[in-house]
Amino acid sequence: MSHKSAQPLTRRDALCRIGNGFGMLAFAGLVGDSLNMANMATSLAAQGKGFAKGGLHHAAKAKHVIFLFMNGGLSQVDSFDPKPMLDKFHGQPLPGEQVATERKTGGLMRSPFTFKKYGRSGMDVSELFPHVGECADDICFVRSVHTDIPNHEPSLLMMNTGHTQVGRPSMGAWLTYGLGTENRNLPAYVVLCPQTPTTVGPPLWNNAFLPAVNQGTFISSKVENKNEIIGKDFDPKTLVSYMHNEKFSLPEQRREIDLLAKLDGMRGIQDPQLEAAIASMEVAYRMQTEAPEVFDIRKETKATLEMYGAGSTARSCLMAVRLVQRGVRMVQVYYSSGDPWDHHNNIQLHRKNAMDSDRPFAAVIKDLKSRGLLDDTIVVCGSEFGRTPVAEVGSGSTGGGAGRDHNPFAFTMWLAGGGIKGGTVYGKTDDFGFKVAENPVHVHDLHATILHLLGIDHTKLTYRYSGRDFRLTDVAGRVVTEILA
Repeated sequence: MSHKSAQPLTRRDALCRIGNGFGMLAFAGLVGDSLNMANMATSLAAQGKGFAKGGLHHAAKAKHVIFLFMNGGLSQVDSFDPKPMLDKFHGQPLPGEQVATERKTGGLMRSPFTFKKYGRSGMDVSELFPHVGECADDICFVRSVHTDIPNHEPSLLMMNTGHTQVGRPSMGAWLTYGLGTENRNLPAYVVLCPQTPTTVGPPLWNNAFLPAVNQGTFISSKVENKNEIIGKDFDPKTLVSYMHNEKFSLPEQRREIDLLAKLDGMRGIQDPQLEAAIASMEVAYRMQTEAPEVFDIRKETKATLEMYGAGSTARSCLMAVRLVQRGVRMVQVYYSSGDPWDHHNNIQLHRKNAMDSDRPFAAVIKDLKSRGLLDDTIVVCGSEFGRTPVAEVGSGSTGGGAGRDHNPFAFTMWLAGGGIKGGTVYGKTDDFGFKVAENPVHVHDLHATILHLLGIDHTKLTYRYSGRDFRLTDVAGRVVTEILA
């Protein structure tokens, strides 16, 4: 099913707008304070506007997505894709054709982390992720993911928007455009991170040429005491700016919004931008009663809080589950600002990041299952690319050959819930984990599969812009049916 942009302005509409222009000057004065609340989430009006209202392309196995993002580049050979040949040939040159990497690299480098088999399925998971390993029977590890460009910015954009350059809608924007939300009182698409993540920032969750209401809502999940179990002394009112309007009471805001809608109706024409702004104010108004509750993780049991652990990632993961429970379509969790998993100098630094992430990532799966939400929630976890099996030795490397460079040729993503076949491995890399050897999965294929599980044919969710039909998967993408339950 195709969606098209707004119709061009007719001469009659233009004259009508000119005639109403003076009256709208007074109208604009009323908008100011309410828009302050709407600014925190231009996506707040994504209320069932998608084709889902008239029927999905096919039966959906999932309704929601939680994307756990380790921005910077997790090393696949040190986490979920063990390579015994690295031990055997440690220090020797990579056999075969030498592929240029971003920085100067040396010989093969064994993983400093031990692997262990988990679950009935006997999944190999490194010591970095023991809690994730406990969930192995619920997870499908896709070891053959690949992308196009070995730099952070284009690879982050590819993973989030399906294109290597700024200007395309994010996956969350496509999902909310197509499906809307199940809760009119909350944003349809939420992004959680201690600070604005990476050097790319908002283009990773933007709406681009889709309606502005489909943009992601960024919320900081910063925790001051990183070693303290989340929930203690936490006030959700401090989490989102403009959550409360100190100037006007709720009844006064209600009257103001009703007046704006009435004035808009008196104009006799449709203005999508104005209507979207009013709709955003409506949801911002309703959020004042529901959002403080959904973000108040103090209401969780002590056992639940301890299951997630301490730090910003733990807080983000728990809030992601609570948001999904209340009907939010997609929640994305970033580790932190910059490229924190980008360990060129010393791969041992993965230990700190994994310690922050392993426990809450596993808690997402366990908590969704306990709340009866795992079957209709897709959990996706990974990075924008992987890392080389050879040691990095040049161009600023100060770790004495103990780090790894970027690797777009092969890396691992894992998925769970929402129609995914758990306890399985799909795809294979070569003996050293450098390139895909079997069943390649491009990022477009990953996106196509996620859309498919949500009831969307990725070739049919399109939007006409600048003379052509655009889609999340561009002109490619294959549903990876082999990983579906």
